[in-house]
Amino acid sequence: MEEKNIHIRYRSTQSIRDFDLDVQALIAETIQFAEQAYAPYSNFRVSAGLILENGQILKGTNVENASYPVCICAERTLLSHAVSNYPAQKIKIIAIYVDKDLPAPVPPCGLCRQTLVEVENRQKKAIPVLLVSKNGTILQFDTCADLLPLSFSADFL
Repeated sequence: MEEKNIHIRYRSTQSIRDFDLDVQALIAETIQFAEQAYAPYSNFRVSAGLILENGQILKGTNVENASYPVCICAERTLLSHAVSNYPAQKIKIIAIYVDKDLPAPVPPCGLCRQTLVEVENRQKKAIPVLLVSKNGTILQFDTCADLLPLSFSADFL
């Protein structure tokens, strides 16, 4: 049996100033937008924001439901809005923020990772992903595919 490795590269910073002004604005707006999350059951507030190629910033939050399987994550709320309302616009970058004191940024769930990869494949251009923590740590991935290296795609259908 042959052993293989998957290599994922990302960068980590504690300074929002490591990013261009438009990305700094995206991060700041995404953090502030977490207040809009509807999370009465878990109090786990998540927001996601993105910049379209036209420079517009879009945002989304998680929306909980007493029937937990009906909940929708911030990433899928945001991506559904972007794909539905701006189908011709490519996404330049996405930021994801969890408003909870944790030692590191929180990665997206599996459903959201698959959705991120699907949108990235659809636009045929990498989407950098920023994972932002309340303590100021920011992880930057060059592509959504780095979050789900063995993703399912239309190539399998």
